[in-house]
Amino acid sequence: MSTHKPTVLFVCVHNAGRSQMAAGFLQHLAGDRIEVRSAGSVPGDRVNPVAVAAMAEEGIDIAGAQPKILTDEAVEASDVVVTMGCGDACPFYPGKRYEDWVLDDPAGQGIEAVRPIRDEIRARVETLISSLTDQEPLHD
Repeated sequence: MSTHKPTVLFVCVHNAGRSQMAAGFLQHLAGDRIEVRSAGSVPGDRVNPVAVAAMAEEGIDIAGAQPKILTDEAVEASDVVVTMGCGDACPFYPGKRYEDWVLDDPAGQGIEAVRPIRDEIRARVETLISSLTDQEPLHD
């Protein structure tokens, strides 16, 4: 059995909504089985408060998260890079597994519009966990 812990990097433009929700779900559902990172090509100054509220409804606190700048080092150190609307701003390295998740941007949206985005992210994160660990995600 491999002792390598897979590393996943979630990337969106501002690292304030989609990538933070995805990172929150992955950390919550996978525990310490997968290392989680997130970053943005043009990071915002704070995490989207509506994304924080939507995740709080799921019992996941991302209020303390800070948007971070995307670095080549973060991509190099990751096994899987999940992009969400950052287009050409995301660096590409051969040999990495890339997934592009097409999701609506929660920026400027109310909680009713953010909930379905959150739920779609959770479903995709659960599929990602299964593909990386060959086991079902842990449930609350």
